[in-house]
Amino acid sequence: MNQLAPFRLPEAPGRADLVAKYFRALGDTSRLRILGLLLEEGELAVGALVSRTGLTQPNVSNHLACLRWCGFVEARREHRVVRYRIADPRVEQLVELGYALLADNAEHVAACCRIEER
Repeated sequence: MNQLAPFRLPEAPGRADLVAKYFRALGDTSRLRILGLLLEEGELAVGALVSRTGLTQPNVSNHLACLRWCGFVEARREHRVVRYRIADPRVEQLVELGYALLADNAEHVAACCRIEER
């Protein structure tokens, strides 16, 4: 197991283990808000994300590290500024599909007591 990796998996993770962990990256409101901003506005620096989300800079950076590690976003350095953008067009499709599915099930999701809110 790679000790430098920010996430740990079982010694022999199954496909379902990996997909569940991948989707957990989307299970955070702040990360979804960040993805939404990047989808709407394109490439943004951390400072812009901080001002648009109201989160602290360390919090935004932590969420971006997660999103980058999992392949949702990529970074580009421009002098002293790091700009983030969506790494793969399928990320937009995935987020849009989530909202489309929610539209048909919003009441049930809102009333669900089995899924924890954070």
